[in-house]
Amino acid sequence: MPATPLNPTDLYDIRSMLSDEERMVQDTVARFTDERVLPIIGDCFDKGRFPTELIPEMAELGLLGSSLPVEYGCAGMNGVSYGLVCQELERGDSGIRSFASVQSSLCMYPIYAYGSEEQRKRWLPEMAAGKVIGCFGLTEPHGGSDPANMKTNAKKDGADWILNGAKMWITNGNLAHIAIVWAQTDEGIQGFIVEKGMPGFTAQEVHKKMSLRASVTSALFFDNVRVPEANRLPNVKGLKGPLGCLTQARYGITWGPIGAAIACFTETTEYAKNRTLFQRPIAATQAVQIKLADMARRITLAQLLSLQLGRLKDKGVMQPTQVSLAKWNNVRMAIDIARECRDILGGAGITTEHCPIRHALNLESVITYEGTETVHQLVVGREVTGINAF
Repeated sequence: MPATPLNPTDLYDIRSMLSDEERMVQDTVARFTDERVLPIIGDCFDKGRFPTELIPEMAELGLLGSSLPVEYGCAGMNGVSYGLVCQELERGDSGIRSFASVQSSLCMYPIYAYGSEEQRKRWLPEMAAGKVIGCFGLTEPHGGSDPANMKTNAKKDGADWILNGAKMWITNGNLAHIAIVWAQTDEGIQGFIVEKGMPGFTAQEVHKKMSLRASVTSALFFDNVRVPEANRLPNVKGLKGPLGCLTQARYGITWGPIGAAIACFTETTEYAKNRTLFQRPIAATQAVQIKLADMARRITLAQLLSLQLGRLKDKGVMQPTQVSLAKWNNVRMAIDIARECRDILGGAGITTEHCPIRHALNLESVITYEGTETVHQLVVGREVTGINAF
């Protein structure tokens, strides 16, 4: 019997390793991306607009806080399903995945993991429904890779806290109804739920971006903001709080860029089959075939890496170093593929009529945020040598 042709974007038939529920999640989000995201996202990127009209639909599909328990209005998906959500959303655009990632892993997760039961019941159902949007305030203007050096502080004042400081590069900042803000206190770093409208709390959108243009990025400012004790996350102190959130978000990021790479690879492969130079399609040349084959190889390796990471997560044994390795590998894979695809497209590749330049520009942010490539390399280096080089 002749061999069955392989799927160029799934050469190792990873889909067969997914459960029926995981395949259903992937198909549902893929359909949403194809029908609702892709028709508008190029224009949104050009205009620097986040498509807020998609938020209710994402909520309806259970994509906000998707891996949190159903008792809080969430979908209760496993880790692999959440990863597939990220992959399919980022196949559309990193900005769409970033919105869902911040809402889910950086805002809803800390309320669930570190908050009181009252806080969970108050906020999580509304956030899952897309009626309350959150942002995550950790990075500060003077530097992001050393969060222990934060200047933002909160001081006790009777039954309240007085918050002062600033945060920078905050996804969803000007969309948000609440901000999960991390601040130095006399008892170490603690988290606070800061609500929009609290006197002294302002958000300022960052403009002139060449990356993540279909995403809202902001600076947050806190000038003697009075935060009630009831808004303090009571169940964590120290850096392990925000770093635990980042581990959750970085896990999703290991999957997301796979989607960006697949989008670039698929479009460029079709272009190469139809672009004729010197009386034959450029896909018939060894130079282009070698480039496309190498992309398929790197996508396959990234898929296997994230799938195994997801299985470890669902067993409860995933380690932060393993997340760092996958974030480093997979984002580097995607940005290199996006740039190579842009090159194969030639002059056509510099416009947002084709997706590679948009993904390449977005991935310049993804490779930097939530741990730069260098930071993740050093995390792995520390693991293999036992020596901290930070």
